[in-house]
Amino acid sequence: MPMKSLYPLKFNPIFKDKIWGGQKIKSVMGMDFQPLINCGEAWVLSGVENEESIVTNGFLAENELNELLEVYMEDLVGEKNYEKYGNQFPILVKIIDTNDWLSIQVHPDDELAAKRGIGSGKTEMWYILDAEKDAEIILGFKKEIQRNKYQELLDRKELKSVLNTEKVNAGDAYYVPAGRVHALGPGMLLAEIQQTSDTTYRIYDWDRIAVDGTLRELHIDEALDAIDFKVHKEYKTNYVAEKNKTSTVVSSPYFTTNVMELDVALTKDYVALDSFVIYLCVEGSYALLYGDEKIIAQKGEVVLIPAIMNEVKIIPAPYAKILEVYIA
Repeated sequence: MPMKSLYPLKFNPIFKDKIWGGQKIKSVMGMDFQPLINCGEAWVLSGVENEESIVTNGFLAENELNELLEVYMEDLVGEKNYEKYGNQFPILVKIIDTNDWLSIQVHPDDELAAKRGIGSGKTEMWYILDAEKDAEIILGFKKEIQRNKYQELLDRKELKSVLNTEKVNAGDAYYVPAGRVHALGPGMLLAEIQQTSDTTYRIYDWDRIAVDGTLRELHIDEALDAIDFKVHKEYKTNYVAEKNKTSTVVSSPYFTTNVMELDVALTKDYVALDSFVIYLCVEGSYALLYGDEKIIAQKGEVVLIPAIMNEVKIIPAPYAKILEVYIA
């Protein structure tokens, strides 16, 4: 692979057929997921092993994300990120369409994942792009509960009675740390930003029958040690979005996610940031200027700005809403 200068990279999405998927990734985001009939997830940026995103633009086209990481190392992701994560890209970005309830589930944290030899844990966040009336999520517990009581309710299929349920609207955001029990309900389109991990422990799946006629596999024992049983006062992430500025939605050790709602040009200076930057366009489109070059990004597309790049200019066409993600 020739060692030319890095530049902002675009990628092919990876489409996932899910039992609960629908049509919104096509009808709302304009992404063609053929030959799938329904689509639950579009992995728009992935370094998950055997599921790596492939570059579509410039001289690096057709290379996988983790291959680039092996060659360009800290120039691509930043020194601290390369030291910590090595040759695996640390963030996975998805667009999810929920046409039915997802399973009630939980993810392990880094410590438990390391103990079980399954890579990193999985902390994530949701940014709601579109929600039908009365669409809801399950997130965390609404009352204190002991492990034995939890098991009893699970056995009686009454676990939902102690879980926190919230109605959602477009623009809402939720931080979902590893250990927090959760489920997405039907009628939503959302962006999910998460640690690079594909480990999910299903606790309850609504007695849903899989395509082959069997009940879907559950991970009740594996989940038990992962669950945070604490009750939290607030589960929704409150933030203030200012037009034509960079507004922070979530700031955590695993990722920072900002939202930029633009109808005028914005110049971004990344000189002091030792990290790659991901742009996910969730509304509209924009031109990205860097040096004497430019690329166009549409709704649903990701652009990865390498850590070595210091400045870019975003020109909305004529409007764009972009999620900006990096590791601070």
